[in-house]
Amino acid sequence: MFAIGEASKRSGVSIETIRYYEREGIVQKPARAENGRRSYSEAEIGQLRFIKRCRDLGFTIKDAKALLNFGGQTDASCKIAHDMSKAHLEIVREKIANLKRLERALEELMSNCASGTIQCPMLDQLHAD
Repeated sequence: MFAIGEASKRSGVSIETIRYYEREGIVQKPARAENGRRSYSEAEIGQLRFIKRCRDLGFTIKDAKALLNFGGQTDASCKIAHDMSKAHLEIVREKIANLKRLERALEELMSNCASGTIQCPMLDQLHAD
């Protein structure tokens, strides 16, 4: 059993985030030692790591919790996880496309600028109606 600081180090999840996850019911509250401090098992630390990996991949907390709750490997849980990942991938691809459009727009604005001149087409364009 591990204290919250050690659970944080082992999982890569900050102490405040661990407390938030417990408060919001994303992970179960751990047992308490006689001194009242939280005491985490390897399995609970594994759940924190799982949620962190989901979040690192950009899944929402709701989706990460749902994936965590699938638990056992079944055909149904695998299909649901696949479908959730596919939907998330579409969102990621849409964001990438939007960022590429933003990149092109900024490059175009910047290409119109001549450094050090009094007239700045970029600022004019940003101020335009």
